[in-house]
Amino acid sequence: MRLLRSTDLALRVLMRLAVAGGSSPTTREVAEGMNVPYTHLAKVVAELQHMGLLAARRGRGGGLTLTEQGRTASVGAVVRAFEGGGDVVDCEGPTPCPLNSACRLRGALRRAQEAFFASLDPVTVQDIVAEPTGVLLLGITRGAVDEPHEDSGLSGGPC
Repeated sequence: MRLLRSTDLALRVLMRLAVAGGSSPTTREVAEGMNVPYTHLAKVVAELQHMGLLAARRGRGGGLTLTEQGRTASVGAVVRAFEGGGDVVDCEGPTPCPLNSACRLRGALRRAQEAFFASLDPVTVQDIVAEPTGVLLLGITRGAVDEPHEDSGLSGGPC
């Protein structure tokens, strides 16, 4: 199963803020640090704020902070919220599948999707930034790693 880009960004924003300490980076700073478009990240941040996982303050001294609810949030719940409740396959789209009435694949894929989410349910944001990840994130957020190295594995989403 491949996650939507917004899901990937949501998890990375939560991870970034979980190691921010006392700082409150702006959405623009986080977008630049993650090398993603500001407008896309702003939509993700708005949804995370709506979910109560982060707080955003405008103006001088403003920025993003992770709430306690965000720190203890289930990764499974975050992924479910961003991925939505849709099926893995679209059996009833513009051209419905002719096997729809007798297909067993749809149910099997739905169970697999739920098992995927369930495996993430006990994992919290706090868990995914524990050492050694948190230490690496701190280095990235402080600018210690400006560009991903070819063999660093830092070019993708959460690892």
